[in-house]
Amino acid sequence: MASSKPNNLNASQDHSVAWIAQVWLSFILSLTATTIGILYAPVNPWVRAYLGMGLMFSVGSSLSLAKTTRDLHESKKVLSRIDEAKLERLLAQHDPYQQ
Repeated sequence: MASSKPNNLNASQDHSVAWIAQVWLSFILSLTATTIGILYAPVNPWVRAYLGMGLMFSVGSSLSLAKTTRDLHESKKVLSRIDEAKLERLLAQHDPYQQ
């Protein structure tokens, strides 16, 4: 029994080269601009070090949050695919005319 729905198991959402370049450039530019701002701020070295440490923690936690959010989203997609495959198998095995 063929499914009328398209097979989405192998569908991927690839990003364009332009999008990837824009993301990396904006990340590098923002990190560089903030670092330069911290280095040239008219404050003592302790404040500069504190701001730099805060910047590094913010970048690290942002990357961790993005990875965790992506992983949670992907795990829900996998569970959904498993449930869909089980349902399709049950429907394929079901014969309404069998007693």
